[in-house]
Amino acid sequence: MYYKRLRDMREDHDLTQKQVAEILETTQQVYSEYEKGIREIPLRRIILLAKYYDCSIDYLVGLSDEQNTK
Repeated sequence: MYYKRLRDMREDHDLTQKQVAEILETTQQVYSEYEKGIREIPLRRIILLAKYYDCSIDYLVGLSDEQNTK
């Protein structure tokens, strides 16, 4: 479920896979595999994305439907 959220958040912020990969200090290919669910995204990268998108980790991983816990 959270793989779709990764793509949705990226698209909501008008970013390419390459741009998000640069934020995460990885390659576009690896990031693409995160979005497709081929590769498990490490916790440290989920944390980076949550901070970048200003949303909760729970939202990114599909545990909550509320983007912010504030």
